[in-house]
Amino acid sequence: MTDVLLSGTDLRKSFGQTPALDGASMTVRRGEIVAVMGPSGSGKSTLLHCLAGIVAPESGSVVYAGQELSAMSDKKRSALRRTEFGLVFQFGQLVPELSCVENVALPLRLSGVARKEAERVAKDWLGRLEVDAAADKRPGEVSGGQGQRVAVARALVAAPKVIFADEPTGALDSLNGEQVMRLLVSTAKETGAAIVLVTHEPRVAAYSDREVVVRDGRTRQVELVQ
Repeated sequence: MTDVLLSGTDLRKSFGQTPALDGASMTVRRGEIVAVMGPSGSGKSTLLHCLAGIVAPESGSVVYAGQELSAMSDKKRSALRRTEFGLVFQFGQLVPELSCVENVALPLRLSGVARKEAERVAKDWLGRLEVDAAADKRPGEVSGGQGQRVAVARALVAAPKVIFADEPTGALDSLNGEQVMRLLVSTAKETGAAIVLVTHEPRVAAYSDREVVVRDGRTRQVELVQ
């Protein structure tokens, strides 16, 4: 399929004696939202980490835009996560010593963008995510919902092709969770980014175009859910 942007094929990964992935496979097409679902411990987060190049599978392949991730150097994979990939985690993982605008600007700064320009772009994204009032505050000074929107802004600031979101609403109440998902999905659609969305919540998965169910480290594809 020519529109496939990212694929993982027959991925296997164990931690000690415990297998996390046992032949898992999935594809991500350009601009689509794929929900990765499954019970706790099923391997869904490990699958996301392998697809994002954070964790190396013991066997199988991950191909992004025609490039095999395992053939890349650590430096190149890190650069890919700053430029082509955006990452959102359950607890945001913002740098507590930096202000919110500095957190959002961080991927740009690490890629060599001057501070003034990086923070200008970061402030624009904070505005688009409706959390510009938090720009000069540190993560510990904002609410959980605000902090997660800051994390989404950081994931989007470098205009990534794929956003990896691992339980992005797991630490939020239902109202804040809906707001974060609405903003994440609408902004991704505006920019044409694909989303790999790990969740165990059907209401979050309802934002997706398609589901992949992970059980015991294996995947099952589910047809369009909308």
